[in-house]
Amino acid sequence: MAFFRSYIAPLLIVLIFSVAMLAVSARIFLPADMVAPAPIEDPLATLSPELTTAAELPGPELSELIHGPAHYQLEG
Repeated sequence: MAFFRSYIAPLLIVLIFSVAMLAVSARIFLPADMVAPAPIEDPLATLSPELTTAAELPGPELSELIHGPAHYQLEG
């Protein structure tokens, strides 16, 4: 057990760190258009233009907040 703690465990830690460092630093070699982060879509842009304020946005009913969505509830 002392052999594992002295030699094998530190080697595994260094190997895992090296693989993670290699994966993160691989972005340097990607083409310029792939280096940028993915675009984030505006969720309000997908709604109709009539719904502009937060008070007008559709939200869950009180019963859904208490009991969960209707399609998750059991019949009976």
